[in-house]
Amino acid sequence: MSFFDDLRNLDRNNIGGWPKSIKTFFSVLIISVILLGGWWFKIRDQQADLEQKQKQEETLKKDFATKQQKVVNLPAYRKQLEDMKEMLRTMLRQLPSKTEMPDLLVDISQTALAAGIVVDLFQPGAEVVKEFYAEKPIQLKMLGTYHQFGTFISGVASLPRVVILTMHDVSLRPVKGTGSAPNAPAIASGGQLSLEGTVKTYRYVDDDEAAAAQAAAAPKKGAPAKKPAPPAAKKGANDA
Repeated sequence: MSFFDDLRNLDRNNIGGWPKSIKTFFSVLIISVILLGGWWFKIRDQQADLEQKQKQEETLKKDFATKQQKVVNLPAYRKQLEDMKEMLRTMLRQLPSKTEMPDLLVDISQTALAAGIVVDLFQPGAEVVKEFYAEKPIQLKMLGTYHQFGTFISGVASLPRVVILTMHDVSLRPVKGTGSAPNAPAIASGGQLSLEGTVKTYRYVDDDEAAAAQAAAAPKKGAPAKKPAPPAAKKGANDA
């Protein structure tokens, strides 16, 4: 009798009397269903979570390798940073000092006059101290030709100290009534030009002055908080 004949002639009330092949078949079937159900309801989610954790592990390994390399090279980076700071300080020391700044402003003004420029306004403003340097704005209003302004810039560049002038909101336009209308003809013919705006010059700040400026700018600890002003009393209808 074949397997399928045994399967069709099974006695459900006498499971113990089933042929061995049928018992083996159902045992394998039940075990397969249990394994499939366990994988579907339990192991499948765990496998997806495992794959995600493995990806995170790869990412963490790469991050660890990158950070380890940075840690290994940290002393060299610190040395390079200190060298760059020292180089910056050396370059900044070539700028004028605090005591040289008044004379420098006079030199800039005298250089403009020596170039033949008419100085209508040369007004230094309040100084702003930064971390390594201080900047000083200067309000300018000058009148001269294109070549005179070129001589002025060349003269400033030839001063003994390194002088840096940066322009902010500066306009250079031909003066009306000089016989030249647009910019290009005025410059080509040597017509009068008017320069107005703000330039900034810079000086060196030593460590003590920089520390004092930072201490003054930092908020003071333990300062009592300001009490809010009491609300104004509302006038009633009878007070009007």
